[in-house]
Amino acid sequence: MPATFNDLVALMARLRSPAGCPWDREQTYATLAPMLLEEAYEAFEAVEEARGGRPAELRAELGDLLFQIVFYAQVAAERGEFTIDEVIDAIHSKMVRRHPHVFGDASAADSAEVLKNWEAIKAEEKRAAGKEQTKDESLLDGVSTKAPALMEAHQLTTKAARVGFDWQSVADIFGKLHEEIEELRAAIHASAESGTPPQAATQTRVREELGDVLFAVTNIARHLQIEPEAALKLTNRKFRRRFRHIEQGLKERGRTPDEATIAEMEELWQEAKWSDRQ
Repeated sequence: MPATFNDLVALMARLRSPAGCPWDREQTYATLAPMLLEEAYEAFEAVEEARGGRPAELRAELGDLLFQIVFYAQVAAERGEFTIDEVIDAIHSKMVRRHPHVFGDASAADSAEVLKNWEAIKAEEKRAAGKEQTKDESLLDGVSTKAPALMEAHQLTTKAARVGFDWQSVADIFGKLHEEIEELRAAIHASAESGTPPQAATQTRVREELGDVLFAVTNIARHLQIEPEAALKLTNRKFRRRFRHIEQGLKERGRTPDEATIAEMEELWQEAKWSDRQ
């Protein structure tokens, strides 16, 4: 008989018990934090596997992520703070409350209206909890500064777009991207002309202009409804695959990458690129 969610909760309690596992008993909020982040990233990467017709990896990674949630809840219960049942009740209540077009009398014609209502309900919840926005607070405060930079940029511009601060079209953003690229090119040229060492230049204007280029690219991704972090991950995986092809091809010739010419490596790279298209 397959294990249930309650079986997992009971297993976690057993692991944390005096007769359980020494390692599991030693864990705290702080020690679990890196593992939570790692499991979230691994689940994120497994989404691409599932999209490629290989869902088993995503199933496994979602299990690992769920285990982390149950782990945190068990630690919290032992501290007398909250239980896993309270975690479930809180998110269930929130989702019912934030979907009045499904569970209430409200209506929402499209996703944009759903998101607008979501933000309004969220603001009302904050007011009810005595957390009304002060003059020092911002609409962007809810975006974590600890998130990966591409993800943070995507979330920042999504928030701003919901109140109308946005480009009208992708074409407009491409114009901005070209402008930012030219500013980056000018900053690099100015740095070279002044004789500033590259190490110092990357800490000043060049770094800032490069950030502006990346920010513009993130805006393009958002308008195309593509998660930039996922897009870059996909490209990273493609690079890994193609570079491995180079290494394998050179190995068959009795050579290593540091012995090969750029022409040899480019030839093998094009082979891998051609293979990807088949």
